[in-house]
Amino acid sequence: MAAQYGLFIDHSVDTGDISDDLDDQRIREIIRDDYLQDSTVTIVLVGTETKKRKHVDWETYSSMIDGKVNKKSGLIALALPSIKNSKNCVITFRGREEQHLYPSAKAWRPLRSRTEYEQKWPSMPPRIVDNLFSAGARISVTSWHHIKNRPHCLRTLIELTFRDRAKCKYDLRRPMRRENS
Repeated sequence: MAAQYGLFIDHSVDTGDISDDLDDQRIREIIRDDYLQDSTVTIVLVGTETKKRKHVDWETYSSMIDGKVNKKSGLIALALPSIKNSKNCVITFRGREEQHLYPSAKAWRPLRSRTEYEQKWPSMPPRIVDNLFSAGARISVTSWHHIKNRPHCLRTLIELTFRDRAKCKYDLRRPMRRENS
């Protein structure tokens, strides 16, 4: 869908592209400055196994840092249909834009704790959850259900994320995942 509307280009890292033997700093540099060199917004596609994948964690982390050549990107987590409750997954930290993006939402109920979030959305990668509770990060989470027939909403979400990316103060304390689980 998004490719036909010219919304994004895939810059993801494939298995075997980067040696596991490199240290974390070097892996981040390679991903940020070589793979994500032209990107400004990273969309993390979240399926049932996503949180277990080291390459997803590497790319997410690398999107959150300023590299030698490239600045940090904004982040959107997109819950795929394989996620239980994905139809109900509408979490956004965009303020007034919520009603424009999700006019059918009747009420907004904030998740107040990490535990509550992890119980409701157990497939979400831990690095994203860390940043949902970080005051300086502005990450949006939405579902495929909410954008599949509404490309204008995805475009708006990308534009808002692009606008806010430089202001994000991501929580980078979590070490990079070194193994798939």
